[in-house]
Amino acid sequence: MDVLHEPDIEMKSLPGRELGWVASKDVLGSRYCSSCLIRVQPGSTVKPAHSHPQGEEIIHIIAGEGQVNIDGKVSSVRSGSTILFREDAIHLLRNTGTEELKVICFFAPHTGIEDYHFHEDFEWK
Repeated sequence: MDVLHEPDIEMKSLPGRELGWVASKDVLGSRYCSSCLIRVQPGSTVKPAHSHPQGEEIIHIIAGEGQVNIDGKVSSVRSGSTILFREDAIHLLRNTGTEELKVICFFAPHTGIEDYHFHEDFEWK
């Protein structure tokens, strides 16, 4: 299959968000990149902090507003913002708005949750 429609995305509940892969080896059969959709409810923070030791992640905010914490530096984000998480950057995303924060995440090279490096001791400051 080369086309996936949003209502057909299989969403999974994870700490602070719902996540659904929209491009991976298993979804669309992509070989070189991967992508997921996340939904973060008001007041929620994506946990735990994590990094991608073997690649980069770019996220684009589709709807909502929040804050991103990259290696301890906090920045505001909103609909239309694009953020780069460089290789090994420890990051968190928080919804500070009153509506759902909807985000599309792109990874290069291809990745999955099994490739994340979690930082349980990293706190939002």
